[in-house]
Amino acid sequence: MTAGAPGPVDDSDDKGGLRAALGGLTTRGRSFLAAGVAAAVCAFVLGQGDLLRVGLLLAVLPLVCVTVLYRTRYRVVGSRRLSPSRVPAGAEARVHLRMDNVSRLHTGLLMLQDRVPYVLGPRPRFVLDRVEPGGVREVSYRVRSDLRGRYPLGPLQLQLNDPFGMCELTRSFSAYDTLVVVPRTEPLPPLRLAGEASGFGDGRQRSLALAGEDDIIPRGYRHGDDLRRVHWRSTARYGELMVRREEQPQRAGCTVLLDTRRIAYQGAGPGSAFEWAVSGAASALVHMLERGFAVRLLTDEGGAAPGGDTDGFPGSIHDSAESAGLMMDTLAVVGHSDGGGLSRAHDVLRGGDEGLLVAFFGDLDEEQAAVAARMRQRSRGAVAFVLDSGDWTRGGEGVAPAAASERLRLLREAGWTALAVPPGAELARLWQQAGQEGPGVRSSAAGTTTGFSGGRS
Repeated sequence: MTAGAPGPVDDSDDKGGLRAALGGLTTRGRSFLAAGVAAAVCAFVLGQGDLLRVGLLLAVLPLVCVTVLYRTRYRVVGSRRLSPSRVPAGAEARVHLRMDNVSRLHTGLLMLQDRVPYVLGPRPRFVLDRVEPGGVREVSYRVRSDLRGRYPLGPLQLQLNDPFGMCELTRSFSAYDTLVVVPRTEPLPPLRLAGEASGFGDGRQRSLALAGEDDIIPRGYRHGDDLRRVHWRSTARYGELMVRREEQPQRAGCTVLLDTRRIAYQGAGPGSAFEWAVSGAASALVHMLERGFAVRLLTDEGGAAPGGDTDGFPGSIHDSAESAGLMMDTLAVVGHSDGGGLSRAHDVLRGGDEGLLVAFFGDLDEEQAAVAARMRQRSRGAVAFVLDSGDWTRGGEGVAPAAASERLRLLREAGWTALAVPPGAELARLWQQAGQEGPGVRSSAAGTTTGFSGGRS
């Protein structure tokens, strides 16, 4: 947070600052001023000299307090620290405030307050005793939100009071901090997935790599390469040192698709179908990153969340933590889109082999169910969690509409492992159920794999 001075900075602002200081008169100060003026007028009318002196004293006292407070020249530096700066919904974060008196004067009684959005709780206020020159005061408070989002904290405000309580002046620091409240995540059971491949698990595939990228020919020698890797036949052919290709594990890819269409969801609030879908997408991407997958987050609008390369996937395993943070930041603020279909997401998925596809859909009509069914063609495995928002608004009462069952049937016929999500369902159970219901799945206890399997449609 930037250092700030509660007093005026230069003489060019004296007139405006003095008017602002007069505006800081408290009720007591205004009452004294009004009483003094009234007493002076009465003394003039009645010709009472003693009453005039009393009136002048009452009127001058608040003005003197304003002038002294306004001319106070000590400087105070404020700083703010969040611990942590990114929290899941429903969790608490602690905000630490520190005030340093960098002037040569003792401060008076200070009131410190920080501006926070209403959803984070009441505005925190602290009363600080006199701070000696070079002294430090530290205070802290907690914030909590059940709603995901990005919330600004600040500016920090310092309120100065005179000893008689005649005037209050507020000085604001300029810097803000941001608290990111990400969706809640749920730990998911480890399943061996059909989209998994390649360098992680039993069925390990290996690709030829050049400085981290696939390569099909020996490459030129670079400083630091091991001389034992020199490929002499290629060196003689090209006339320069060439080194042999190296093999490295190829990371399996996973795309988490989140349907954000406004028309696909009903209701709002932490318990709505849309918030469950957002939380589910967050849980899935965190779980897959922990499994070693290269994960990208995709929405129905066809945009991939920041955190990956040009294809939206993280560039390396070392980028996974940063990638997860960026995608969670995206989910913290994701809202409803005005789009009516899933065609843009389908176009992105049509561009290549997507590995594993995990989708969270809202209400699907016949046309959008057909589009979703075609997405399955470009993935090794696909699982869909389908939410009937009407059922969520009814609290799960009654029988699911025949249309919803028909949409699930269409997805399953296309090769999806599709599950309906009842109100308040636990994603971990559905995740386990998806592994058990996937076509071609056998018991892992018998030494075989369990996962979302099935051939391409």
